[in-house]
Amino acid sequence: MSTPPTEADLQAELAQLTTLRAAIAQAVVGQDDVVEQLLIALLAGGHCLLEGVPGLGKTLLVRSLGQALDLPFRRVQFTPDLMPSDIIGTEILEEDHGTGRRAFKFQPGPVFTSLLLADELNRTPPKTQAALLEAMQEHTVSYAGVTHALPAPFFVLATQNPIEQAGTYPLPEAQLDRFLLHVRVDYPSEAEERDIITQTTGTRAAAVPRVMGGDAILALQSRVREVHFGDDLLDWVTRLVRASRPQAGATGKGATDEDATHEVRQWLRWGAGPRAGQSLVLAAKARALLHGRLAATRHDIHALAAPVLRHRLLLSFAAEAERKSADDIVAMLLRNVLFAAS
Repeated sequence: MSTPPTEADLQAELAQLTTLRAAIAQAVVGQDDVVEQLLIALLAGGHCLLEGVPGLGKTLLVRSLGQALDLPFRRVQFTPDLMPSDIIGTEILEEDHGTGRRAFKFQPGPVFTSLLLADELNRTPPKTQAALLEAMQEHTVSYAGVTHALPAPFFVLATQNPIEQAGTYPLPEAQLDRFLLHVRVDYPSEAEERDIITQTTGTRAAAVPRVMGGDAILALQSRVREVHFGDDLLDWVTRLVRASRPQAGATGKGATDEDATHEVRQWLRWGAGPRAGQSLVLAAKARALLHGRLAATRHDIHALAAPVLRHRLLLSFAAEAERKSADDIVAMLLRNVLFAAS
């Protein structure tokens, strides 16, 4: 049985998180919410999908995180001609010059790293996209009947461009569900954009210091699991996820709100599965720890409901016709489930 952490241990771990955020800020101007959600996914042991138009610093953000963490970092630019073996690896024929014998040897691909940047994941065909499925879920790679373990920790950060649809392959729902968070990267404010221009057009390049290594991250991931999550919050999360399913229609404590149920059935073709509830609980715990708390609150759930659910909801044609977004529907679910039950 593990020894409970002392107050000094907790303060040291929280100080590391503060230092990590400050290190990333050395190179990334603004984007505080994006950085926070990125760190939440890391602490929760999940993967993150970043979506934004070109030039918003998505790749810089991930690269800065890799520099701040003393972890192996690889970047893969996904293209239409990329093959699964380019991701997971392949077998090569080697000859022993002493005996003359030949044998196949597995050559690991770039997925064998701790921090993997999958740049423009939606530009590669489904066959290559699926090569990441086992790695993301099981943290292993199977090739020629042999299972190879990936390093720990293992963190996939994928990016995609929402405005370019020509020559892209939308990620299937099964693969989207493997991402803990779907993070939207928006344009910076005027002051932030000015700072970006100043910082990137001068003679001094921003240096990101190394803050922590793999052992510290694994310890923090274990600490996230220990964060308290009350039974009332667990009930709210369960009802929130179930309320997103048109087939279920439950929105409250055993009661059914007919108006809310009608909206869900009108706007959604399919709702979130149980993995959404698991992700929301873990993400809320990670956010609480990131803010220096050892207990999650309703505010943590509210702050992370959209990043957890937006990629797990399949909108109907009616929702698209009425220009309803997944975030609009998540806000409706929060209003009808979380706050109506309070």
